[in-house]
Amino acid sequence: MQKHTEPRALPVYLRPSFLCLFVVALTLLKLWSAANAHFVEDEAYYRLWGLSPAIGYFDHPPMIGWWIWAGQALFGDTILGVRLIVVLSGAFGSFFLWRTADILFDRIVAGWSVLFLNASILVGVGGILATPDAPSVFFWGLALWALAELHTSQKPNWWLAVGLFAGLGLASKYSVLFLGAGIALWLILVPTARRWFGSWQLWVGGAIALLCFAPVLYWNHLHDWVSFYKQFGRAGRGELTAKYVFEFIGAVLGLANPLIAIPAVLGAGYLGRKAWRGDVASALLILTVLPFLAYLLVHSLHARVQANWPAPLFPTFALMAAVFVAGAVKPSWRYLAFAGVGLGVALAVVVQIHAVSPISGALARKDPTFQLRGWPEIGESVSKIASAEGAGYVATTGYGLNGQLAFLLKDELPVLQLNERIRYAMQADVDEALFRTRGLYVTTERRDRSALLAETFRTVRRVAVLPRMAKGVFLENLVVYLLDQPIPQPLEHIAAGEKQ
Repeated sequence: MQKHTEPRALPVYLRPSFLCLFVVALTLLKLWSAANAHFVEDEAYYRLWGLSPAIGYFDHPPMIGWWIWAGQALFGDTILGVRLIVVLSGAFGSFFLWRTADILFDRIVAGWSVLFLNASILVGVGGILATPDAPSVFFWGLALWALAELHTSQKPNWWLAVGLFAGLGLASKYSVLFLGAGIALWLILVPTARRWFGSWQLWVGGAIALLCFAPVLYWNHLHDWVSFYKQFGRAGRGELTAKYVFEFIGAVLGLANPLIAIPAVLGAGYLGRKAWRGDVASALLILTVLPFLAYLLVHSLHARVQANWPAPLFPTFALMAAVFVAGAVKPSWRYLAFAGVGLGVALAVVVQIHAVSPISGALARKDPTFQLRGWPEIGESVSKIASAEGAGYVATTGYGLNGQLAFLLKDELPVLQLNERIRYAMQADVDEALFRTRGLYVTTERRDRSALLAETFRTVRRVAVLPRMAKGVFLENLVVYLLDQPIPQPLEHIAAGEKQ
């Protein structure tokens, strides 16, 4: 490995001007795709958060709801409005990653970091999706940048920025708690970092982080800590097993881009050795990712780790890969890096285009864009059935389907989920008078809960089966029931029936 202390000539592809063009071009592609590709189910659900911004929600902290609200304020209740801030955060996050790598190492490492991050499958392909992962990645990256500025400048006021960004990250997703654990490890285990314990800015920064997180705590206090139970109740559940470990490792390597994951692993090893020998910058990178990575590994010994969970670690993984490639003596590593960037960009372009206009439906449910497909046609069909049957509302029992139909029928009919009403605590209570009219119950065939409705409505009659299609290929069936003659208090009956 070569050292990064001496200035080196920048190749064209690593110069800031080229990197800006590269990021802008990918951002424009994502904006086009974001505006024209339909929602996945989670996004359609989070859209409702943007319409009713609150300080907390059942599933996650509220930041993605606030981002969606801001986008909707600019572009209305549209698909682009929901995704706008997410796409822009990827571009700004690239800049802050470049700055972090530049001040910790040099501009060679900084350039490769930006290329690698944007060529990762997670960012290049999934960077348009409006989910809590987007703000958690962004604010984790900003906190890491502030720590890098702190380390290189030795100015304690940077702790205030660290606290702000870490707090905003906590208001995005609970997993950012592990960043706090990583910072604590860095302060405790690195001798030269321990001096910061005597700095008042460190403690005020911690107070700022807690202040940013306080609304989430208050909302949970008002709602019996339901969000905490939902998220933290997953930890350590299930019998000890090894069957999910390799799935977890494979998902991380795959989403990082396999050709980039290899130098990332080698870079982590190189930085780990430097950290062991006392290098503070290397220790900063290793220790801030270690607690979350350890938790995910332990979790994988009990249950499946969802592929998106490690998302906040990917900017650091890109930086680790860049450190290795920038210092590699053998040119073969740079050839591998070029291939990795090319592969990632090519996949990003193809998948973004495929998301908007499917090239083929042959993969059906195995297609990673499966959730995007066929929804406008479903919405049109449900609208026609509602008109023909004289239905005044549409009911569901799944949050994802509820979100999809709420968007598709937003100007026509109210759509509500009968069960799990805690998900909609930010909305006004449902008017029970609504159930005095006829309604439709829509469900996917594999999650049909119409049997529960028999105790709530005297009439529960199947009226249609709607196939969801992609390029003429069958994906799944949605079933539509007519609901009529309600028994009093339908929502309470549905909730009670579901718990039995």
